[in-house]
Amino acid sequence: MADSSNNHPKTLNFNVGVLGHVDSGKTSLARALSSTASTAAFDKNPQSRERGITLDLGFSSFNVDLPEQLREDSGGHGYDNLQFTLVDCPGHASLIRTIIGGAQIIDLMMLVVDVVKGVQTQTAECLLIGELTCPRMVVILNKTDLLPPNKRQTAIDKMTKRLHKTLENTRFKDCPVIALAAKPGGPEAPETEEPHGVPELIELLKSQTYLPHRDPGGALLMAVDHCFSIRGQGTVMTGTILQGALAVNDTVEIPALKVTKKVKSVQMFRRPVAGAMQGDRVGVCVTQFDPKLLERGVVCTPGSLHTLHAALISIRKIGYFKGSLATRAKFHITVGHETVMARVTFFGLPPGETHQTSTTDPQLPTSDPHAPEPDLRPLDTPFSFDREYFHQDEYVIGQREAGGAGQDPEQWALLEFERPVTCPILCLVIGSKLDTDIHANACRLAFQGRLLEGFEEKSYSETTLPRLRIYKTKHKEGQVERVTDDYTVIGRNLFKKETNLQLFVGLKVTLSTGEVGVIEGSFGQSGKFKIRVPEGLSLETKQLLSSSAKKRVKGGAKGEPAKEDDAKTDSQPICINLRFKRYVFDPHKKMVQI
Repeated sequence: MADSSNNHPKTLNFNVGVLGHVDSGKTSLARALSSTASTAAFDKNPQSRERGITLDLGFSSFNVDLPEQLREDSGGHGYDNLQFTLVDCPGHASLIRTIIGGAQIIDLMMLVVDVVKGVQTQTAECLLIGELTCPRMVVILNKTDLLPPNKRQTAIDKMTKRLHKTLENTRFKDCPVIALAAKPGGPEAPETEEPHGVPELIELLKSQTYLPHRDPGGALLMAVDHCFSIRGQGTVMTGTILQGALAVNDTVEIPALKVTKKVKSVQMFRRPVAGAMQGDRVGVCVTQFDPKLLERGVVCTPGSLHTLHAALISIRKIGYFKGSLATRAKFHITVGHETVMARVTFFGLPPGETHQTSTTDPQLPTSDPHAPEPDLRPLDTPFSFDREYFHQDEYVIGQREAGGAGQDPEQWALLEFERPVTCPILCLVIGSKLDTDIHANACRLAFQGRLLEGFEEKSYSETTLPRLRIYKTKHKEGQVERVTDDYTVIGRNLFKKETNLQLFVGLKVTLSTGEVGVIEGSFGQSGKFKIRVPEGLSLETKQLLSSSAKKRVKGGAKGEPAKEDDAKTDSQPICINLRFKRYVFDPHKKMVQI
């Protein structure tokens, strides 16, 4: 089906994420924007009823004339008008899911703030998500009708100033702030109450638009937000193309249903088109399937998405998260379009190895708890299975210099999901503690990262994890009990009685007197062991051991064992030090000498 753009106006779709604290009035604002815009359009354009307002499942869109700066910028694109698609993000967990899932295509963020309450914890979290995913922002002070008329402007000015202070250390410094009342009188007020300040907001949004970068390359990934069937035609999925492109007659996969379907027709702006690409909002009709099976989800190029049981990610702590990030702890992991619990294991480069840094000098969080500042080093450096890594009990915070500058060392994490997740490689990952009290004044977003490697086999712990060379260092200390000849000593207290000593045979130990020996095997049944000293014991060591032995023989009354203190009166016992490393995922639990 050819794109009949010669006969129809060509429309640019611009995606605006609407974020804000619960009850800040996001949905009322989306409704007010859409109805104001479409009413204005009716006055000017008889066709506007056709393209009208399409409110569906958190998406509403409205059309405006193409702003002047886009006429100049659009070069050969020849757009005639502009469609704003508002991506309204309802509850909090789904806010994180929606924004991260659609991060590649959110062109502008609208942060809605209740003018009476100001910045709240969730608002700060929205800011953080915005910083991770979006280049531009507009702040909306909503509910101005709740302010007493005689003090209204003063209160708005005060809140605007406070917001600019909050934002001054973020990428949204100097972003526009506008005050309005999307639903004067609140949710219960009659529909006849006109919103205040919405036409001004539409003009502001128009002034903030730009030609977004859209890339048709790569595999298709489309977020589906609604699904219904049309008798005799097939099943229609509406949604936004997050990456890649699709065309009529393409085959697409619905990973959740494990089926592939042929694209019969594509609609954009209520008219048929031959195809669509990243950033476009489309309706895609495919061969029939039960729409109830896929209310929301993703559609992709066959075979391009992976269902993962575990993953390796690059990781960076979010500055405002107050808790520690401990290995073996569970976090809510948002990846692709899903949020799932996962157990996390942190690891880094071996001590002494320098981490790679980028030339970008990141700004670090300030003392202002609402001014999130992400470290801007790239997180998508490829992961290598060929090098060794050091196991960490928790995420390591880098040394901060006097001025607060500095960076955390390069680190990674293994995520082991409680249930499999479907997502593309290199997608953004956010770890949170969403079970924290929503009313507690604490940031629940803990870390961000990129998915570098995914494990698709259910048995990944046997098949793939042994390739991951993460090690722990171990240090054990025992004592020399006695000497048997110039080259052999018997040691004790290095191993428990039940330890399988065979695992340690051949490892080197160092005596506190300087000699190096090798563990030869066990001696008796009580955990004692024999050490061979290839260079022989020094004269001083032999004297120490013989004097220690004499003291021990002196003992107390007849038949009593010698007291340990007697052996230490003139000399300390000779210590045996064993240092080795063990690879965390080695099924054989082998020790490796350091």
